[in-house]
Order: sequence, then C-alpha cells, then structure tokens
Amino acid sequence: MSGRVIHTGQALVDVVLEVPGLPVRGGNVNASSYRRYAGGAVSILLAAARTGAEALHAGAHGDGPNGELIRRALADEGVVVTAPPVEGQDTGICVVLVEPSAERTFVTTYGAERQISVGSLQTSAPRAGDLVCVTGYSLYPPTRDPLLAWLEGLEEGVDVVLDPGAALADMPTDLAGRILALTDVWTSNAQEARELTGVEDVEASCAAVVERLPEDAVVIVRDGPEGCFVRVDGSTTYVPGFPRTPVDTNGAGDAHTGVLCAERALDTPWLEAARRANAAGAIKVTRRGPATAPTRAEVDSFLSLV
Repeated sequence: MSGRVIHTGQALVDVVLEVPGLPVRGGNVNASSYRRYAGGAVSILLAAARTGAEALHAGAHGDGPNGELIRRALADEGVVVTAPPVEGQDTGICVVLVEPSAERTFVTTYGAERQISVGSLQTSAPRAGDLVCVTGYSLYPPTRDPLLAWLEGLEEGVDVVLDPGAALADMPTDLAGRILALTDVWTSNAQEARELTGVEDVEASCAAVVERLPEDAVVIVRDGPEGCFVRVDGSTTYVPGFPRTPVDTNGAGDAHTGVLCAERALDTPWLEAARRANAAGAIKVTRRGPATAPTRAEVDSFLSLV
C-alpha cells in the first residue's frame, strides 16, 4: 500500500497583487492585477495530488467564503479534508505583492486555520508509510502546543516532514529541539538551513542540519534554480536544477515539497524524487499563481526534453 501525504499546516487564501515595486513607507503603489487563490498548505497538497499520491489536509479551515474557496480547490483535485470547518470563523488571508523580478512579499492574517486540536489533527488517522508535513509557522501559538502533542503520539513508521520556513531561527532552543527531535525529513531553502546551522556553504549545510536530527533522518536543501542537495544514508548528493526565466516564484518551494513528498509516498528513490521535484519547481515558476504545480505527465514531458 502506498503512503499518503498529510499536511497539518495553514491553508490560506492568497490575495495576489502584481506591483511595479514595493512602496516606500507611507507611500502608495498601483497594482496591475488582483487575484484570489487557495494557497498556503493547498499549494503543497495540490502538487502531491497531481503527482498521483493520495493527499489529505488535516489543518483547520473556516466556514465563510475563504474557507469555501479552500475546500473547493482541494476537492477539485481529489484532496480529502479530514476535519470539519471551524464554526463562526473564516479562513485568513495572505496578501502577496509580486514584483516584475518575480520576487514576492507577504502580509498574513490569522483566522480559523489556527484553530487546531489534537482531536482535529487525528481525523487524518496517520498510518505507517504516511508522510506528515509540518510547517515551521505552525510552531507559533496557538497551533504549536496541540501540534507538538499530536506529533509526539504518532505511531512508528509515520515520517514527519519539516518545512521550517523562516520561523525556526527565531524560536527558543528548547522548542526548536523538540520539533527537530521529531523530524524524519527536513526540506528547506539554503537560507533556512544557514539560519539553523550558521554554515554558509549549501552542500555543507546538509551535513550540519542532519547533526541536529534523529539518526537516519534525510535532509534536502534547495538552492533556487540551481537545484538541491540531498543528504541520505550519510552521503550528500547534488541534484541539478533546471533554470528558467521566472514570472512568479510564489509557491515554487511548495511545488518542490509537494512533489518530493508524493514521490516518496509512491516509493520513488530519494534522488529521483528530488530530480522530479526540481523539474516541478522549474515548471511552476513559469506560471502565475501559488497552486500551479504541474501534473505527473507534465513533469514526465519536461524531463524528456531536457
């Protein structure tokens, strides 16, 4: 039986504005476009589903129009939402400012997506072989305590995949150590690995990260369009990327993580899973919108031409 990809993090509505540049403090800028997308954890889950893995969302969502947008986007791709909506509260939004360089800046609100409990997470019923995805942004209150309590009770054989974001570097040592002790797979960009370890070299940072994780943990560190480094079984391997001219980098890391986790759930070896994740990220940056990861067939076609 194949494993499943279960995400515990925040599904948000991304309000995306394309701007010529960021305004100065107190200033103004006119956006050339405005779109609302299901984003956050949705981007990873859709990437996983399009790769062919069974995907579930165990996080919280609201009962208003934002929550409805989230549920509809997930349902359209066959992703199962396991917990019921939070009554009387809507899902929050993330305002995304996208510049011509494809760089993006975020302003995020809190909403129903923060109202999780051990019970609501357990509706996903993880089993051996599943991959449970955790974002570092869930390690802030009020999601932190129920999430950690639930993760510490998972059965043997369920792999915890940590995507730390920028959050982990700011956390107290004891709290960071608690989540790192539960992590079977670390996947991050180079800056996040550097912030944890203080190691500048991307390849060397893989070994530095794994020293903080349980024995046999796997580390993936992305190096933008250059690809990624994969640390598995005591060896670090460079997996080349596929540089492309980007139009929107929002969700590129999520596409990489979703495809990586899905491939592992389908029992693809780590290095091939990373290669396919690199391809997915390269395709995604040529598309506007956060949840625009390619399908498995699109990745196959891309790789046949490179």
